[in-house]
Amino acid sequence: MQPVQWILVVAVALVSTASAVHALLFKREPAAAFGWIAFCLLFPVVGPIFYYLLGINRIRMRARRLRGEQLAGLDVASASVPESIPTAFRTQAQISRAVTGLPMTHDNRIESLVGGEAAYPAMLEAIEQATDRVYLSTYIFESNQTGQRFADALAAATARGVDVRVLLDGAGEFYNRPAIRHRLRRDGVRVERFLPPRLIPPSPVINLRNHRKLLITDGGTVFVGGMNIGDRHLIERPDHREGIRDIHFRVNGPVTRQLEDVFLDDWEFITGERPDLPSSSAPTAGGAALGRTLVDGPNEDLHRLTMVLVGAVAAAREHIAIMTPYFLPPRELVAALQAAAVRGTRVDIILPGHNNLPFMHWASRNMLWELVKWNVGVYYQPGPFDHTKLIVVDRHYTQVGSANLDARSLRLNFEIMLEVYDTDFGGRMARHIEAARREAHRVTLSELDERPMLPRIRDAIAWLFTPYL
Repeated sequence: MQPVQWILVVAVALVSTASAVHALLFKREPAAAFGWIAFCLLFPVVGPIFYYLLGINRIRMRARRLRGEQLAGLDVASASVPESIPTAFRTQAQISRAVTGLPMTHDNRIESLVGGEAAYPAMLEAIEQATDRVYLSTYIFESNQTGQRFADALAAATARGVDVRVLLDGAGEFYNRPAIRHRLRRDGVRVERFLPPRLIPPSPVINLRNHRKLLITDGGTVFVGGMNIGDRHLIERPDHREGIRDIHFRVNGPVTRQLEDVFLDDWEFITGERPDLPSSSAPTAGGAALGRTLVDGPNEDLHRLTMVLVGAVAAAREHIAIMTPYFLPPRELVAALQAAAVRGTRVDIILPGHNNLPFMHWASRNMLWELVKWNVGVYYQPGPFDHTKLIVVDRHYTQVGSANLDARSLRLNFEIMLEVYDTDFGGRMARHIEAARREAHRVTLSELDERPMLPRIRDAIAWLFTPYL
């Protein structure tokens, strides 16, 4: 063997070994660490390349340097709950306070807007009425008719002197061409991209997406949920194509400051600057709901959203209602749902019967037996595809926002959720889920067991990729 060949062999061996050692030291889950170690060592060239592209969280240290104390250790000792919070909410409120470090806010109003037909006019009106600032963060911003209406409103706000800032995910914008950012920039709107993948200089960031959807106008009104901007969220589309069902939420009250801070943190993370808010911009009281913002992302030291979800499920005594488009929950949450069902709590999980991402449907179906076996109600909705993310516990505690119940949302993306402590709002959202359940098909254990062999193999193969779906 020639000296050059020996050098190549040694170099490949060193790179594979270094990649395996990195996975050993920095992967938290034994299965993930073992998988990457084996992949890097068994496939000396391909393994390290894939590990570099998909396995390394490159921004954790950068986020820590930028956000400082926000990512510090949890101060559980200070996680006391104010006496004004009702008894029924106190346990979960204490968990969330300890995990997030954020205080509970009072006197909030949360209004549900079902479908783009309800959400988009309200959002456009808020932009048109803004006098000081408009902050928009979204994963997908299409350049079709709906997108152009938003672009017109943002451009008009900029022209009348409003501080308009738009944050687009660098990968999400590829869902639609041409990219809307070019039109916005021509109209003078300030637009930034969140970690866009690039070839020059190399920046192959495939994961670590900003999946948050926020529209803040003048600090007093916030729209939050799972709805992107585009024609796809219009159910009654003029071209007769099937739209996507979803719910967005209009929020007023003191919790809007927490939601606005999330946008400002993301803006600072990307640009290095943080706009100063006017001292008179404190949001006014809007209603009777208690609320707190939950943020999660791969820069966090703990899976904070998972911890809050497990706590909420563990606290349930009567009913847990979940509606989500993608359902590949972590083992901790699966165990909590099983335990809830065993102790007599009714658990309903509403999923789309036909998913826009078939491999997510296949992977989810491979693990549903673990829940159905313990009398967890799993239901498949008929079309159109439902993109709603909604969790209601005992009609008292509700979570809304951008996160799905899968590894991508709970481990790989930057997400935002809003927890609401309010029986009126919780009751309305529980009724929304119940209406969907009545129209849905309940999945049975025999139905899962009697699948033909080829679909079962396909579902199991898709399930193997759960950590990255």
